This record gives sequence, C-alpha cells and structure tokens, in this order.
Amino acid sequence: MKIAVMSCIHGNYQALEAVLQDIDKQQAEKIYCLGDLVGYGPHPNAVVAQIRALDIPTCAGCWDEDIVEGLNACDCSYPSLLAEKRGLIAHEWTNQEIHPENREFLAQLPPSLQLDNLAFVHGSPHSNHEYLLPELDAFVALERVLVTGADVLFCGHTHIPYTRNLESGNLKVRVQGENTERSFAAPLKRIINVGSVGEPRHGRPNATYVIYDTESQLVSLREVEYDYQKTCAAIIEKGLPGIFAWRLARGIEFAERADDPTHVCTR
Repeated sequence: MKIAVMSCIHGNYQALEAVLQDIDKQQAEKIYCLGDLVGYGPHPNAVVAQIRALDIPTCAGCWDEDIVEGLNACDCSYPSLLAEKRGLIAHEWTNQEIHPENREFLAQLPPSLQLDNLAFVHGSPHSNHEYLLPELDAFVALERVLVTGADVLFCGHTHIPYTRNLESGNLKVRVQGENTERSFAAPLKRIINVGSVGEPRHGRPNATYVIYDTESQLVSLREVEYDYQKTCAAIIEKGLPGIFAWRLARGIEFAERADDPTHVCTR
C-alpha cells in the first residue's frame, strides 16, 4: 500500500492544494498528516477545513497545541527577542482568525498515530517541540523509535526532509549502581522526516512530503512546485510580518543573531 505523509502546512493553502494534487497523481491510498496546520501562514481556516473535509488522520503539532492551550503550551526558545516578537504576532493573529469549529478540531488531535509497524508524530514521541535532527546521536535516535514500538517513525517539525536508517545490531546497557551489563538486539529501524508543505527550509520554496510503500518499504521524498508568490502576497495583505514572505520565497529559516545568548522563550 502506498501512503502519503505530510507535515507543517502552516496555513499555506496554495501549497496544500498542490501537494494533494501530487498525492492523487502518485495514487496513494491513504494520507497522514503530522500537524502544524496553522501558524505563520495566511489561510489557517482553509487549511484546517480541507484536512477535515478529506478526513485525513492528523496528529497535533506544536502550533496546533499553542492555539488550543495558549502560549504556555510552547516550551521552545527563540534565537532572538525580535524572532520571539514575530512569533507572538503570528500567534495572536492566528488565534483571532481561527474559526471555533476549526479550533475544536485542533483540540481533538491526538499526540501520535500508529499504523501497523509505522508511528507518526510531529516532533518526537516525547514532545511536539523536540527536533529529531539527522545528526542526532544514534543511540538517542534509536530510543525515539523503540519507545513507539514501531519500526518506522515519521516526523516533521524541522521542515527539512531526510531518511535515516538505524542499522540493526546488539546494544549493551550498563545500569548505574549495577555491575552487570544488559544486552538486547535491535532490528533495523528508520526515521523519516517528511519536511514541510507550507514553510520549507531546505533551500527552495517547493513543498515537500513523502510517499511510502508499506510492501517494498521504499521512500520517495517528493518536492512539489506551486505558486508560492500567492502565499507571500497573502502574508503581506493579512498584515503578518513581511519576513515570513521573504523566507518562504527562499525556502530558508531566517533568524537574527541572538540579542542575548542566554535568552529563553518565556511564552
């Protein structure tokens, strides 16, 4: 069975529509979404309404959680005070814009999903805000997969797609206070980051998602062109920070040098 997995739409309806059309061309039988339907982008209601209409299984992202539970739901830190201020503007705008029925939908999203030996999360099994980066320590990465009980862990949040194979082998664990070692075998595990539909950060404005074949276990990292300039224009029109349009057009994450390296987000 072919499944499509996408994440981080961030209110970018043009990108979502382009990805859905590509998914249809790829003849995927099922679609999963890893959250962050809203935030930064200009069309949160249109995005949530489309996901609802298509009945796409979706787990909660950190921005979805933020809109439902308030700013205290976020345990991230911003690289600078200016970046934090922009994030606050985006949150307040989205919080005012979102329709009650769409907020209720976001409130009902589960933290994770599972399909046979496949697990789906936004950030990691431990937190929506944890980044599973490709250079993450192998033992830590393996633990993140093992805790789900699955063989393949799909995630998003970083906005940069990648596939990482955690090779099979024997692991030895020495417990503090004990003199014995415990060993266990871990078969091949995989982490698949599906990137971002609505706010890519891989150096191009194109939307990204993944097609996964459950029989062959083949992974196809899809990159879809769309009229991103429409989204950029809508960002400006809606009064959101112009830097959101600038970075979307370039497919990069933009953050100034920290004003105070010790600053931690107080949201």
